[in-house]
Amino acid sequence: MKPINVGLCGVGVVGGGTAVVLKRNAEEIARRAGRPIVITMAANRNLDRACELCGPDVKLTDNALDVVNNPDIDIVVELIGGTTIAKEVVLKAIENGKHVVTANKKLIAEYGNEIFAKAQEKGVMVAFEAAVAGGIPIIKALREGLTANKIEWVAGIINGTSNFILTEMRDKGAAFADVLKEAQRLGYAEADPTFDIEGHDAAHKLTIMSAIAFGIPVQFDKAYLEGISKLEAQDIRYAQELGYRIKLLGITRRKEAGIELRVHPTLIPAKRLIANVDGVMNAVLVKGDAVGATLYYGAGAGAEPTASSVIADLVDITRLATADPENRVPHLAFQPSKMANLPILPIDEVETCYYLRMNATDKPGVLAEITRIFADANISIDSMLQKPAPDDRADIIILTHLAVEKNVNTALTKIEALEAINGKVVKLRLEHLQ
Repeated sequence: MKPINVGLCGVGVVGGGTAVVLKRNAEEIARRAGRPIVITMAANRNLDRACELCGPDVKLTDNALDVVNNPDIDIVVELIGGTTIAKEVVLKAIENGKHVVTANKKLIAEYGNEIFAKAQEKGVMVAFEAAVAGGIPIIKALREGLTANKIEWVAGIINGTSNFILTEMRDKGAAFADVLKEAQRLGYAEADPTFDIEGHDAAHKLTIMSAIAFGIPVQFDKAYLEGISKLEAQDIRYAQELGYRIKLLGITRRKEAGIELRVHPTLIPAKRLIANVDGVMNAVLVKGDAVGATLYYGAGAGAEPTASSVIADLVDITRLATADPENRVPHLAFQPSKMANLPILPIDEVETCYYLRMNATDKPGVLAEITRIFADANISIDSMLQKPAPDDRADIIILTHLAVEKNVNTALTKIEALEAINGKVVKLRLEHLQ
């Protein structure tokens, strides 16, 4: 059969990996897809690099719109990144009746609703498996493998940089700043690591998974973000003593009042499999009403792991390109006319458990005052740990049962006003993931 002609926009780490794997496994991929899939044109600023990775038979340009406007191209692969040129390329490709594959989580999380509506209008597919968790096929699992289930919640370690930093802080007892420098030296963290360590990257990915899990529009602007830059080594140590590990977790959960959509450092029981995902690896835990909890683990980034997902999308589109658009798998799993209008819950309305650390004067009556404030705020204490601190003070660590965020914040304001309390109370959320 006639090969599928692919136009590759962006020959960076993932684009280069896509070109290499597509050539190396060409025969196996063609056997699966039913016809060859070939990169025939590529756009990149550095044409020498593009030529080196794509080969001499690929037509090259430094303008991605040349690829999009080429009538011989069947599928456009957008690996440019960002939301300026990339958005223009994707929308123009759709306008020209071309299918699109992208690894651009930011683009899908922030402009997915517009892109999918345009694709629906034009009868083309937009595939984005590589946008979430690199080589882990979590989009296909949520959209197809778990289609019989009512998804209850999704929780993921979906940023390798933050996971590496937290792993090193735990294993070496090191401070955040020191481990960040090491991560940058090893190439795991960017010179400006804000996007990773403050939760933006994870929130983009979580927004996409939430939309597919619950059949709602992508709503990145409503996600709650809290990064790991303020974490202290002592909290990681105390968490371990209590039987927990701290991970930067993306959590989305269906509640009666709406959908939780939040990224923040989270205590997880050490016996949970996901708590033992270390280094730069990613994992996503999904709870369905029929299947129960399922765990998806693997490399969340890198040239060839991410290329694996890009090429899987190319194969899917090749198989389905001639199918009636009405019979294709919907972009966000649910039929466009059946999307839910569930609100995203503000963080104040979230109910979870908490880890709270306060530094207090070590004298009689302090604990009684603290527990009275919790009781008045309808917060039940699960367990407590007290550790000596300098200057006749003590660190008091409290784990709560389920409590509403706004009630916890009210209680902490009162506790911080006590004469015996030194500074702010450290607050971390705790999830049992059951």
